[in-house]
Amino acid sequence: MSTPPTPQDQQYPQPEPLWRPDSARAAASRLVAFQRWAAEHHGAPAAPLAPAATDAEAATRYADLHRWSTEDLPRFWAAVTEYFDVRFLTRPTTGLAEPATMPGADWFPGATLNYAEHALRPAEDPANADRPAILHLDERTPEPVATSWAELRRQVGSLAAALRANGVRPGDRVSAYLPNIPQAAVALLASAAVGAIWTSCAPDFGARSVLDRLQQIEPTVLFAVDGYHYGGKNHDRTEVVAELRRELPTLRTVIHVPLLGTPAADGALHYDDLVAADTAPVFEPVPFDHPLWVLYSSGTTGLPKAIVQSQGGILVEHLKQAALHLDLGPDDRFLWYTSTGWMMWNFLLAGLLTGSTIVTYDGSPGHPDTGALWSVAARSRATVLGTSAAYVIASRKAELHPGRDLDLSAVRCIGTTGSPLPPDGFQWIYDEVKSDVWLASVSGGTDVCSCFVGGVPTLPVYVGEIQAPCLGAAVESWDPSGHPLTDAVGELVVTKPLPSMPTGFWNDPDGIRYHDSYFDTYPGIWRHGDWITATSRGTVVIHGRSDSTLNRQGVRMGSSDIYEVVERLPEIAESLVIGLEEPDGGYWMPLFVVLAPGAVLDEDLTARIRTSLRTELSPRHVPDEVITVQGLPHTLTGKRLEVPIKRLLSGTPLTKAVNPGSVDNLDHLRFFEQLATTRKH
Repeated sequence: MSTPPTPQDQQYPQPEPLWRPDSARAAASRLVAFQRWAAEHHGAPAAPLAPAATDAEAATRYADLHRWSTEDLPRFWAAVTEYFDVRFLTRPTTGLAEPATMPGADWFPGATLNYAEHALRPAEDPANADRPAILHLDERTPEPVATSWAELRRQVGSLAAALRANGVRPGDRVSAYLPNIPQAAVALLASAAVGAIWTSCAPDFGARSVLDRLQQIEPTVLFAVDGYHYGGKNHDRTEVVAELRRELPTLRTVIHVPLLGTPAADGALHYDDLVAADTAPVFEPVPFDHPLWVLYSSGTTGLPKAIVQSQGGILVEHLKQAALHLDLGPDDRFLWYTSTGWMMWNFLLAGLLTGSTIVTYDGSPGHPDTGALWSVAARSRATVLGTSAAYVIASRKAELHPGRDLDLSAVRCIGTTGSPLPPDGFQWIYDEVKSDVWLASVSGGTDVCSCFVGGVPTLPVYVGEIQAPCLGAAVESWDPSGHPLTDAVGELVVTKPLPSMPTGFWNDPDGIRYHDSYFDTYPGIWRHGDWITATSRGTVVIHGRSDSTLNRQGVRMGSSDIYEVVERLPEIAESLVIGLEEPDGGYWMPLFVVLAPGAVLDEDLTARIRTSLRTELSPRHVPDEVITVQGLPHTLTGKRLEVPIKRLLSGTPLTKAVNPGSVDNLDHLRFFEQLATTRKH
């Protein structure tokens, strides 16, 4: 097991908050309404009518509710399903079958339902017919384009019927190569309505990255754009789509989405034709644990893991997270900057479950200038705006003044994730965006498509800290021996199951890869791979990844993808990439290369490395620097030492970063020790 980053021990005294919810706002939150109802019907701690007199009292009240939510999981999650009126077509026999083990928890056995039915339920109210379900913008639209609830329901019904007519049945895989556009939301909901299994990749992924994912699950349907617009330019993807069609022999149906206006290729159906009918959606009843979608890990040590999550598990987790922790409801407009290759896109659709209007944006957050995303928030009148820590830091470095220059009066909550938001980022938001905004910094993962720790509308916000563990999430910080820590850095663990934890990985029938990914360090306990501090005040501080996953601009990436591309070049003998969270909130991603005999790292080779990564993978995979090294150290079995080198570059002494006896060449390792010293000065 690796050692926590320094400093290992910190004290977290009671500072002055950056923000407190006013008493009326806290009392009117959906969290308090839920607690009052759950106290009456399920034995939750009572929610006092009087507002908390102190920050400590507010923290104690939430801690009591959180403790109740994790001590009796079947009762808490049953309360969630009742409170949000989850429509079980067949009733469950219990909330959680015993024994409730990890992995293998059996949630709501016997129940059947459909996720898409709940996402479209607001459309059943005639009062919502003309209200926008989706507002869409891209770089070329000055004002958002609305899709009403009635129109969304009609399109989903039409597309679901078309999928069935083309032979799609429950359990079939429906894949997508689409950007963050309304068509992607319609396609996901139609897939779920049929009981098919959705999966998506963003169109800035190159063909190899997409195939590494989709070939594993053998899709029968592919939704694909002809291209996309980003950074002021059109990016044609027709050749990539043609390659996907050639290399995915299980495809029976290809559905063309002409974002750039290109005619459909031979044999492809036109998306617009499939959503033209006036058809009410038919929702296939599926078991609670029936797969809803497949998400992908970064692929650090091989092919990306194909993570399967269930219709019921995602439904109840997203209802809880969106409604109770982000306080989303019908009056909200929910914007989170994301791509369809990141789990935050799937979570963005959770806004529909609460009756919120979701705002989809297809484009660069920094075009035509760094303030583009703030402008999107202003033009869409977003009430909850989600972004990455990297974007907040970029806005600060660009000396933007969004609160002064734009009308952000509608924004009541700003969410951040992707990487830890540094203290400077917290302060900048309150100085330059809005002094009375609720900053909901969150942390979770693709693995659960939700948050372990995040925003709580009744609690204050402290600089550099996440407000609290989320309801139902039994989050702790553990030392290497499995002992809980307070006010000290340890591993983020989850000691009890969550409904949205994977039902398994695709093509992992014995569950070995799934077990080894999360449960091999602490048997029966989920180890997530983050360094955290659980403070004595109930807040949480995230210190970054404890594994070697790259996490750039809020998107987790695998180093193996980069190695595959770079090492195809004849001049490169071997390579190693590291992603390093920096104290100022930046992210440094250098690529170290060992050159083949006679090769020189000149401008031409550097340019070809960058171009290859940008073309075959994505712009996010392009390193900040390319650095030559004489050689790379390995384990005795020949594996690259990514984690020890990351720790060396973070300032950890060599003897603590790695066991010298496990390294094949210590001289190669000492180069990185010297580089860390050089970067300090």
